[in-house]
Amino acid sequence: MAHHILKATKETVHLGGFSDLLQPVLTVESGDTVDIETYTGYYVYDQAPPEFLTPELLEICQNLPKEQKVAEGPHLLTGPIYVREAKPGDVLEVELVDIKPRLPVGFNAIRPGWGALSQQFHQPALRFIPLDLDDNIAEFPIGSGIKIPLKPFFGILGVATPQRSRSSIPPGYYGGNIDNRELGSGSRIFLPVFVPGALFSIGDGHSAQGDGEVNVTAIETSMNGTIHLKLRKDLQLTMPIAETPTDIITMGFGETLDEALEIALKNMIELLESFTNLSLEDAYVLCSLAVNFRITQVVNSPQKGVHGMLPKSILSNKFSL
Repeated sequence: MAHHILKATKETVHLGGFSDLLQPVLTVESGDTVDIETYTGYYVYDQAPPEFLTPELLEICQNLPKEQKVAEGPHLLTGPIYVREAKPGDVLEVELVDIKPRLPVGFNAIRPGWGALSQQFHQPALRFIPLDLDDNIAEFPIGSGIKIPLKPFFGILGVATPQRSRSSIPPGYYGGNIDNRELGSGSRIFLPVFVPGALFSIGDGHSAQGDGEVNVTAIETSMNGTIHLKLRKDLQLTMPIAETPTDIITMGFGETLDEALEIALKNMIELLESFTNLSLEDAYVLCSLAVNFRITQVVNSPQKGVHGMLPKSILSNKFSL
């Protein structure tokens, strides 16, 4: 196993989406770890305070090559990373070993036409929010005494599909803009592979977010992380699943919350059938008794997200994917 360092530069990031035509910026073996940098704020950097800006971010925003502008999404993603021997039908396990904000400030933006209450809050608004990285909190509004614990995670974790240009805004069967705040340090996400090498990209760092991400954004933050990449040829998936220290997570994405819930529920039933040998009906009943279904996000149009959380503590046998 090797350890790699992947800096975020105008040569190693891409904007707006996923594409199987992007050239890999790093090639790894299964089992390798990567220290990885990500940036955010491509479309707001010219309004940002000095502490938000670094020479590398300015270079990215001002001189990103045209071929690395993939689609209309606002997200800067680091990658793609090519995993040797990854083939369509495999599963890529991404362990999120460590996640830390790289700058002491993030931002929140209201965008016209977006958000859970887009007709009421239709004026654009941009706020830069200081981060207290020593005490691991953000006070918002500043001076209010309201202190939000920082719980950093990457909003986007995804692989390429056989498609030249896929927006980074909606999540899907390939992962992407999942925006699940449960996927912090110590968690793992399992992504189906659709193209040779998987072509994994990561970004959209969030320092804090509520379930739903109702006004479109969290505390959007340039983020550093350490990830461990492993091929899982023993698993077969059609949708991402995840594991935290306490829960197994299934996901559902749909144009309505009802549709997303139904998909997340069916995925949990299928997982219980496969890994605990429960009958179809018993798995359905157990979901009603013990699985917590939560709104992931309602703003990444056209896909809303729901995730189901199965507490590992209720299982008699040690359960790990």
